Amino acid sequence: MTNENSRSPQANDSETSGKKQPVTVTYLEQTERPSYAPPPHPTAPAAILRVKDAPVHFYRYLFRQVGDPWNWVSRRRMDDEALRAIIHHPDVHLHVLYVDGAPAGFSEIDCTNPDIHEIKFFGLAPDYLGRNLGRYFLVNVIDLAWAGAPKKVQLETCTLDHPAALPLYQKYGFVVFDQREGVVELMEKAPYPN
Repeated sequence: MTNENSRSPQANDSETSGKKQPVTVTYLEQTERPSYAPPPHPTAPAAILRVKDAPVHFYRYLFRQVGDPWNWVSRRRMDDEALRAIIHHPDVHLHVLYVDGAPAGFSEIDCTNPDIHEIKFFGLAPDYLGRNLGRYFLVNVIDLAWAGAPKKVQLETCTLDHPAALPLYQKYGFVVFDQREGVVELMEKAPYPN
């Protein structure tokens, strides 16, 4: 969902191809808690659990599983200390979707601004795409983002993300409030193995 492209000490020249891709970043928000019928519960056993003080290696695993196919780079390029400072902040909430006991997706909600809660990352691992889990997970993540009673919930997506991302967010009540053009340096490595 995000495509911050800043360099950090974790970055490694072998991870980027040197190729740059123009992207359109779309910023969306909800200014009131939406009301809609919830999507059906997945047919497989599923649970969404909050992970407090996630081990950095576990976060990196989730981030790569979900983000590598879409060229998510920002957190891959952070050193462990910088990443730990973010994900262990008490107002940053990490939620993992488990299906049949295995991690199938994750979300990260930044609640550090009490007025605007931002869904920083949201997505499913490739093995779980196309199984009607995205709507179920998104509706629950939206509900979790609104739990602290902010004035707005925001998120962003870009043209490198799954093509269904923008229409799905709009279907569930997000409205575009800005669009910007940018450039992302593409990763060279193939997506994280499934």
